[in-house]
Amino acid sequence: MNCFVRKASVCVAAAALLPVAAAALPPPDSSLVRQTHRRVVFQFDQRYSLLQGALVGINGVKLGVEWRGRLRTGVGLYFLSSAVPTRETPPVFVPPGAEDKVRFRYAALYGEYVLIGNPRWELSTPVQAGVGRYYTRYQYPDGTVYHSPRRTIWLIEPTVGGHMRVFRWVGIGGGVGYRQALLTADKLEDDISGVIFYGRVKLFLGDLYKVVRGRERLFSQRGLHRRDWPAR
Repeated sequence: MNCFVRKASVCVAAAALLPVAAAALPPPDSSLVRQTHRRVVFQFDQRYSLLQGALVGINGVKLGVEWRGRLRTGVGLYFLSSAVPTRETPPVFVPPGAEDKVRFRYAALYGEYVLIGNPRWELSTPVQAGVGRYYTRYQYPDGTVYHSPRRTIWLIEPTVGGHMRVFRWVGIGGGVGYRQALLTADKLEDDISGVIFYGRVKLFLGDLYKVVRGRERLFSQRGLHRRDWPAR
């Protein structure tokens, strides 16, 4: 009998302590980020800049790892889709009237922190730091082409971007930032440095696979309404 009373008392005490223990647990992540595990992320990254009055496109790809939906890190490769006009003084042997354009490509390490995210939308702060090679291409009036020696260029690019999902597997996004060239000739730093902006359609292949595999409606809003989000 005494043994039974002791066991019952322990059970009652444990039940009484459950609310206290629950209150002591850390609150859920307020960002409501959807992913809770590591995963590989791949992205086509196209961005634009207005340099010397010309709209210049920079194409790239990024490959990295995402931790718990909050932090992404990895590497990227970028190259100009069109040449950049330059104000750098040409060599003395370049004839007057020659057209001069800068071309460059670079590799970068990137880190991206998700400030706010939920199943519908996301706001993050990507930062990239990279190193590459550049040269100036001179085209003489008679059609002759001369390339200057390739030189090293260092770049840093902080941005702010986000996206909103239209459906689970597709969304629209955009961002703005700044590219700063470092440790180059002064004129070339001015030629390449400038505001970055982009707008894109994002395809979430993982969610598209889940929708197709589960035979769900392709254009459903399932999981995107606020009532479907995890509780805070």
